[in-house]
Amino acid sequence: MSAPTHIRPLPPGRSRPRARATTGAGTRLHWWALALPALAFGLLLLLLAGSGEAHAATGEVSGLVQVAEQLLRAVG
Repeated sequence: MSAPTHIRPLPPGRSRPRARATTGAGTRLHWWALALPALAFGLLLLLLAGSGEAHAATGEVSGLVQVAEQLLRAVG
């Protein structure tokens, strides 16, 4: 059996706050909401494209590792 619910009215003089319109036209995305998925897609695409040239046995460094090292040197 459910309990009865009572909603207390607001005191006089106080109005309810209006909800902000969140329609599709009024909503904006942050820059990282598009940049991060695009970056992840690009990195996965690079991993798939370079997987045919595995250099694990020869000890050579792949191009993806070289690019990652350059990025780390530039940032750090």
